[in-house]
Amino acid sequence: MSGALPERLSQAFVELADTLVSDFDSTELMQRLTEHCVELLDVDAAGLLLADPAEDRPVLRLVASSTERARVLDLFQLQDEEGPSLECYRTGEPVSTRGDVAQRWPRFAAAADDAGLTEVHAVPMRLRERTLGSLNLFRARPALAESDLRLARALADVTTIGLMQERTLRQHETLSDQLQVALDSRVDIEQAKGILSERLGLDLEQAFSTLRGYSRSRGRRLKDVAQAVIDGSLRLDDMPAPPRR
Repeated sequence: MSGALPERLSQAFVELADTLVSDFDSTELMQRLTEHCVELLDVDAAGLLLADPAEDRPVLRLVASSTERARVLDLFQLQDEEGPSLECYRTGEPVSTRGDVAQRWPRFAAAADDAGLTEVHAVPMRLRERTLGSLNLFRARPALAESDLRLARALADVTTIGLMQERTLRQHETLSDQLQVALDSRVDIEQAKGILSERLGLDLEQAFSTLRGYSRSRGRRLKDVAQAVIDGSLRLDDMPAPPRR
């Protein structure tokens, strides 16, 4: 293990657990979890599905993706109601697509092949008996090491604990409130991505990078920047140029 990796691991765990700051942004936390997975694990992309607390019967919603390919595959699972992520959420146990994926989820297997992400691992966002959602890891090749899977579970666990801790220590905010903010924010973010994509001639990943770059450079919450793009109060000329491929 290189000397830099333990330091990056420590930074990731501290960041994901630190939910007690006054300007805690649940949307950014979810996005950072997917990015930490890609940075620290041997995976090509990651996504996060969480149960919508506003529904009478919990329904999974997409809240974060590291790439557009991951977003499309996660949305496919939700729309087609099949795939490892849904099984992971229902059972509260890790699920992998190794071996019999075509037999278990034939439509998902075909979609994953088309996306070039043929191995998927779903890790539960779970604390004791409560499962909040599924952290999804995507690879273009077999096979993910068990050590990486253990680390993915640890990242998912510390994020879940951080959210639960934040609810306990801040009596005026509940976990449901935090999850609902993340889910509602994602709707605005997707709409803002579409606006930037159309008006600036960007693909969706570039649009998201531009949106997030502006949020970070100005110290504003991602959901607030997205809303400003939607309502027209933010001049698109002020947005930074997207990163080069």
